[in-house]
Amino acid sequence: MMTAMRNLLSTAAARALAVLALGLSASPACSGGAGAAGAAPQAAPAAEPGTEPGHDAAAHAPHGQVQAGHGQQGHGKGHMEHRFDRAEDWARLFDHPSRDAWQRPDDVVALVDLSPGMTVVDVGAGTGYFLSRLSRAVGPRGAVVATDIETDMVRYMKERAAREKLANVQVVAAPADDVGVPAASADRILIVDVWHHIADRERYAARVARALKPGGAVLVVDFTMDTGRGPPARHRLAPDRVIAELTAGGLAAEVATEALPDQYVIIGRRR
Repeated sequence: MMTAMRNLLSTAAARALAVLALGLSASPACSGGAGAAGAAPQAAPAAEPGTEPGHDAAAHAPHGQVQAGHGQQGHGKGHMEHRFDRAEDWARLFDHPSRDAWQRPDDVVALVDLSPGMTVVDVGAGTGYFLSRLSRAVGPRGAVVATDIETDMVRYMKERAAREKLANVQVVAAPADDVGVPAASADRILIVDVWHHIADRERYAARVARALKPGGAVLVVDFTMDTGRGPPARHRLAPDRVIAELTAGGLAAEVATEALPDQYVIIGRRR
């Protein structure tokens, strides 16, 4: 069970890529696997320009604990394993203001195409980077379901929603192999910087399709193959591969014409 949990990676971990919001770039030398799992990030906010924490950066957290970088390579599925806790420490990275310049959260939420009264699921929401924007977009009659597999991230988001008075936000501890919401309950599902961490993506795509209402859609945002941000190139997924995985899960998928500075956007619709 623990292995399965780690295989999916909390979106916080995927969003751990958001650490790159500090203007960091990917290093090709990440081998992963060593270090103290579950330790807090060391000097996390002081990341060095031009490096991604967890990739050849001795001043940052060692490999093997959940990092903003990418720890272990997956077992034949092209995914990566992580775990992390101590959400407050990671929030300084995941929610760093400089992330907005390249993540373009307002543009992402616009692409989700939300209307008042809708239900949107933020898969692996981590520290809740998108929550306030999603909450405003669906309005008081709508609902935001923020999921994560990491217990401390769930705790942190619940406290954040209360602190920011996001009354329409529900935080859910999701299983590693499912979206974590009932069938046909979501109008939209948002998956940012997470898809390449999922162990069995075709199976997970089928779970996404099941969670969507008829006419519902999923938005997958992940790093392009040639950007200087994100994981090492060998861990990235080409858009065509993501489309094939979503299609295998029963979704009609295509690359959105709109793109972000370092990421592609794929929209999958329930057939």
